[in-house]
Amino acid sequence: MIRVLILSASAFALAVPAFAQPAAKVAAANKAALREPSSAGFVRAVQIYPYSEGALYRLYAAPERVTDIALQPGESITSVAAGDTVRWTVGDTTSGSGASQRTHIFVKPFAAGLRTNLVITTSRRVYHIELESRSSGAMAALSWTYPKDELIALRRQQDAAAAAAPIASGLAVDRLNFNYAISGDKPAWRPLRAFDDGRQTFIEFAPSIAVGEAPPLFVIGEDGEAQLVNYRVAGRYYVVDRLFGAAELRLGGKKQKVVRIEAAQPKRRKGK
Repeated sequence: MIRVLILSASAFALAVPAFAQPAAKVAAANKAALREPSSAGFVRAVQIYPYSEGALYRLYAAPERVTDIALQPGESITSVAAGDTVRWTVGDTTSGSGASQRTHIFVKPFAAGLRTNLVITTSRRVYHIELESRSSGAMAALSWTYPKDELIALRRQQDAAAAAAPIASGLAVDRLNFNYAISGDKPAWRPLRAFDDGRQTFIEFAPSIAVGEAPPLFVIGEDGEAQLVNYRVAGRYYVVDRLFGAAELRLGGKKQKVVRIEAAQPKRRKGK
């Protein structure tokens, strides 16, 4: 009987750390994900956090003080859920109109020394906020910057600038030769025209080429065989560092689309 009790006690002692491990892991993960207010993050009275998916954001509140949580302009609420809805008041409203309309969520605790969490789901993302009430020192407001959105916007600006930039420097307009014929299939990526400056050949596409699959370019040799040629993409142009008599754009498998580009032969003068 004594042996059984000893074995049972030993098994219980071994089991306690095993049960405690998940809680410790959760606590460690939450601590690592928690973002606290910083002096550098304040713009006047508003704490601005850089948004990161999965992060926890600290909000310090106080009794008889309302803290404003401002979402991104144009972002709409799907749901708001608080862990403690008895001792915390949570409400929402909007400011502005049209594309600049902004959603605001107000939180206020009934007493100091309270802790709970708030989950806000929107049309764009999810916010996880850790609420803590104190007797004083409430945050007036908090909002976020969105590095991923800003990066996407910057890339779009760069792409637009690249598309609007000259395709090559030093082009002499009076020397451009537009005597090229385009024939064959009519896919969405069919080029608008081709021309050369006596040294390079330029193939111009519609702006939609930037969002679709681009066809590779083959130059047709004197033997009639197609061979890949080096070219670079500049906005919606293919730039080939040579001249050619004929070339083809090809894309697809069994039902391959082929567009042929041919340089028109210069007309011979009479008597020559």
